[in-house]
Amino acid sequence: MDTTKTTTAEVFTFGDTEAVLDKRDLMDYLECGRAGKWWEPPISMEGLAKSSRSSVHHASALQVKRNILTACFVPHRFLSRSDFSRYAMEYIIFGNAYLERRESMTSRVLKLQPSLAKYTRRGVDDLDQYYFVNAWHAEHEFAKGTVFHLMEPDINQEIYGVPEYIPALNSAWLNEAATLFRRRYYKNGSHAGFILYMTDAAQKQEDVDALRKALKEAKGPGNFRNLFMYAPNGKKDGIQLIPVAEVAAKDEFINIKNVTRDDQLAAHRVPPQLMGIIPGNTGGFGDAEKAAAVFSANEIAPLMARLAELNDWIGEEVIRFNPYELAKGK
Repeated sequence: MDTTKTTTAEVFTFGDTEAVLDKRDLMDYLECGRAGKWWEPPISMEGLAKSSRSSVHHASALQVKRNILTACFVPHRFLSRSDFSRYAMEYIIFGNAYLERRESMTSRVLKLQPSLAKYTRRGVDDLDQYYFVNAWHAEHEFAKGTVFHLMEPDINQEIYGVPEYIPALNSAWLNEAATLFRRRYYKNGSHAGFILYMTDAAQKQEDVDALRKALKEAKGPGNFRNLFMYAPNGKKDGIQLIPVAEVAAKDEFINIKNVTRDDQLAAHRVPPQLMGIIPGNTGGFGDAEKAAAVFSANEIAPLMARLAELNDWIGEEVIRFNPYELAKGK
């Protein structure tokens, strides 16, 4: 009688990670496609919107610029502080920002209303004609000449703007992927898994069964409970506890997080002191006030100048800022 048993290997996975973006959701950067009456942007607006929340450092860098600009903005009768905040955030995230001039029956300006860059499109026949498209079957045509379009210049086309942080998106996605993998890794419980390897022939079958039962019950509220095993006359290494998790993976996770963080900060040019990042060395990041002053002069001031281009279009100083104290080093 043949008592040989056929053994098979079993492979399992943690499941698919739920990433914000993947594959060609964003990097379909070819040209501005013609979609009937309007041009489609060269890069996915939906993808940029999702990516804005893909990584902590990417989102924080975007928000700190918006917050500083909003705090310095002087509200105008045409443009409230909340509307300016949306206008600034749209430009920082999408590289495009739109303001619609709402007029009275006598063509007097009543207010400037932001139009979501995610859904605003430029006309094919006339680039001064704009449409609001939030679905393929729904469109709103703005009155010609009533939409101001602020765009970040692109070297490949002149219809839409493209944000300058595009090269850092792969780092943002890798940062997100590492976090999602680590989260699923802990949720799966593999970080606490082990193999109890027993080769001691002195153990009785009932003792082995009792140990097996105790291990099966050590889950849920009783997870990570200590177990006691008494093995009289047992041999050295007769019972071994072999961890399943690879300890080195922790160091790799930290390296990925740190490297991708630095890539994102380099793309946004935001000092880490302004984003609440704790330094990893005793020397720290240096003087926060000096870093803020340089950041103000090199990044915030140019952003203010770009956002204020609206004034030339409308013929009035609608966008004005208070003196930026950080630029003085205070």
